[in-house]
Amino acid sequence: MRYKLSVPSAVKATIQLPASKSISNRALILNALAQGTTPPCNLSDCDDTLVMIKALDGNNETIDIMAAGTAMRFLTAYLSTTPGTHILTGTERMQQRPIQILVNALRELGAQIDYVNKEGYPPLRIHGKELTGNEITLKGNVSSQYISALLMIGPVLKNGLRLHLSGEIISRPYINLTLQLMKDFGGQASWLSESSIEVSPKPYIPVSFMVESDWSAASYWYQIAALSEKAEIELIGLFPNSYQGDSRGAEIFARLGVETEFIHEGVLLKKNGTLPERLDENFIDIPDLAQTFAVTCCLLGIPFRFTGLQSLKIKETDRIAALENELYKLGYILCDKQDSILCWEGERCEPEAEPVINTYEDHRMAMAFAPAAVRFPKMRIADPQVVTKSYPSYWENLKQAGFKISIEQP
Repeated sequence: MRYKLSVPSAVKATIQLPASKSISNRALILNALAQGTTPPCNLSDCDDTLVMIKALDGNNETIDIMAAGTAMRFLTAYLSTTPGTHILTGTERMQQRPIQILVNALRELGAQIDYVNKEGYPPLRIHGKELTGNEITLKGNVSSQYISALLMIGPVLKNGLRLHLSGEIISRPYINLTLQLMKDFGGQASWLSESSIEVSPKPYIPVSFMVESDWSAASYWYQIAALSEKAEIELIGLFPNSYQGDSRGAEIFARLGVETEFIHEGVLLKKNGTLPERLDENFIDIPDLAQTFAVTCCLLGIPFRFTGLQSLKIKETDRIAALENELYKLGYILCDKQDSILCWEGERCEPEAEPVINTYEDHRMAMAFAPAAVRFPKMRIADPQVVTKSYPSYWENLKQAGFKISIEQP
């Protein structure tokens, strides 16, 4: 299935954003570790959160988390401390995504985890038990989800946890998000230094918790505002003092001509028309926004150099390669360096007459490229249903904003 989008001449809308997937999935794990009987409020309705809810509510020996990378990592740690034996598996792509770093760290703490098929990859057989280890060292440039998975089980470890991170630490805001949520559930965890975190063996307590809206989802509406001739978009449920690192996207979009005004229920986006000559940005803390800004800058004709993208190659797809492939179809020639840098210096090629954007089972590819219909009305988005992973109502929200969507079969 493919979607073809027709874009309104002016975009004016009020959008109820989905709840934060990052907060929802962490809150669910923390609530389970606290043995809470009331689930957090305003949970995300995306695929990743739904499979997490199902996994935590069910008593199945085999848990299939499908394509949910967050669930795979968080549940690997959670199940290691939970009595019982479980098989944790997922889609074919999930079984190609490495998890050895996390498994090795958990084994150092005393966990009993076996690989069912290929060494270093899911499926996993996890035998939950009390873990007595309390000190491990990881490279700071591993996925922050590995780090968060370990931190969240820290309070239920017999001797707590001391985690040392070596070298450059990527996605620090996601680590801080986890630490803040742990404290909300009664945990004691804090940075001892720039590279070490200590978690006390103090049990979590059940609390009433409300999940805020998702700043990652907001980025696609900022993108629409930046690319449209006229736009006035109100986004509900966003707050200035957010736990979410992706809230920094608002500051970057301000440099691309989109102003943010915080109002009572969220934010109001308005265009100011001022654009920079180029955009050089380090995405080490906000890798999930890289696709949004790469597409936006190309369509605005703004050369860029994005660094800190090392985690993009182990996401739902190799996002660096995917961006290069799909933007080439639109006439933009990107280059990458050192597996962590993505550049565009204005090089162009002839765009395809009717480009079909492949989404690679990656929700963010679909949502980052959909606004490109503003400049490429004959463009199609393949497999648009992938947005259910994080933003199930995305296409309906576009319709609400005046977009028309035609369904085509390949």
